[in-house]
Amino acid sequence: MNAARDAILLAARNRWLGEHLPRYRFVRAMVARFMPGERMDDAVEAAERLAADDIPTTFTYLGENVEDAADADAVAEHYLELFDLIEERDIDAEVSVKPTHLGLDLDPEETFERLRRLAERSAAMGKHLFLDMESAAYVEPTLAIYRRLREEFEDTGVCIQAYLHRTPQDVADLLAAGASVRLVKGAYREHGDVAIHGHRRIRATFEKLALEFLRWSGGGRLALATHDVQLLTEIERRAAAAGFDRDAYEIQMLYGIRSADQRRLASQGFRVRVLISYGGHWYPWFMRRLAEHPGRNLWLAIRNVLARH
Repeated sequence: MNAARDAILLAARNRWLGEHLPRYRFVRAMVARFMPGERMDDAVEAAERLAADDIPTTFTYLGENVEDAADADAVAEHYLELFDLIEERDIDAEVSVKPTHLGLDLDPEETFERLRRLAERSAAMGKHLFLDMESAAYVEPTLAIYRRLREEFEDTGVCIQAYLHRTPQDVADLLAAGASVRLVKGAYREHGDVAIHGHRRIRATFEKLALEFLRWSGGGRLALATHDVQLLTEIERRAAAAGFDRDAYEIQMLYGIRSADQRRLASQGFRVRVLISYGGHWYPWFMRRLAEHPGRNLWLAIRNVLARH
């Protein structure tokens, strides 16, 4: 594993750093590259700006591993308020949630009931609710909850990480069920027994899984969540050769990253969606974003800080 990436991912899990680094103004300025603000209104206003370019969005309220049920309930209520605001503002937006932010560490059954409330509200608006995927230890419990949720609500999806050894079988199972999937490369620090290491191998697996999903999908949505434009170009070439149009899948990118490419791809007939994250608990999420491309992202973030001063 790349040494810089490894170091950043270790830092992402360090509690002391998580408590102290966000206090520094220069760190908060770096974060501004990746998120429009900490408030719900900041996220919604960013989505309205993207809507001007006919680009829909997905919201994530940042946080994970809550410590008590009251906090998990508060997160669920926050998302219900967000759904109300999406409906009130008539925004083409969906929601994606982390199960541990809704209490998965505390009580899976209570977590399911919170997710059920959110899925019911989302379905009533004719939208998909997605479950984010966290580190490898949470894959099986997250998929178990997702399978239960989808029995009641077809318009639900789950994030799948290409770099895990188990993912091809998980994708095959999800394909058989007609599920919707957001495919990512994977952003957590995992041991070689659990995950593929090596940029080329991960890219090749991502590409293979994307094409297999298109060929064998039972009707579910496929979202390719990556900023690797070269990889997207190769998938588009091979998908077109197999008879699939550009609207057979969706491209998802994060707010503030490759914005020009987002607009270009949308203008070329691709379905593009931007993921907007917001909230005060951004430190581990931000560090994982930096770790995806350490050299490039650190330089861009530092340049952004300098530009603001």
